Amino acid sequence: MSSIRPFRTGDEPALAEVCVRTAAFGGDATGVLSDDEIWPAIFALPYVRRHPDAAFVAETDDGRVAGYIVCAPDSDEFENWFAAEWWPPHAERWPDADGRSATERDILSYANGRGRTPNPWQAAGYPAHLHIDLLPELQGQGLGRLLIETLIARLRELHVPGVHLVAPAANAGAVAFYPRVGFTPLFATSDDDRAFGRFL
Repeated sequence: MSSIRPFRTGDEPALAEVCVRTAAFGGDATGVLSDDEIWPAIFALPYVRRHPDAAFVAETDDGRVAGYIVCAPDSDEFENWFAAEWWPPHAERWPDADGRSATERDILSYANGRGRTPNPWQAAGYPAHLHIDLLPELQGQGLGRLLIETLIARLRELHVPGVHLVAPAANAGAVAFYPRVGFTPLFATSDDDRAFGRFL
């Protein structure tokens, strides 16, 4: 039977795989970028490096990690750390260069710009932010809701007042899912993204 457990050191390769296989608006993004490792280096692995105690995984009945939720309890602090410590060696690995696709340029531009401006949801009472991904084989079983509630319990232990997330508008499943698990639509961050928040 599928289950939720805390992240453990050694789970990183499985998280990276799940991240890539769900990065295309919930679908498989393998081969979309010049290097598949760009996705988890931005959206999964820095979180378990900085806050392993605020990360949980979903396991299949045979013990494979097929989903996760990761979180930064204090987004401004996390973004500053990402910019100062995490991203510089990765930026050297993936420098701006001619020939990159528009998608790859946008993603690397996002990573290079993190930590430069305050998070608007910090002041609004949603200082934490999360990323959650489940492979299709675990979807529809209530595990997404269970991952959310497990993280919420942890954030309450840390006295975090609220959490937010940003989802691509094109990921219709995600946009429909978050209000069902207690998140309030905040506002569109752009034509392409939607923001959601939940007070704790």
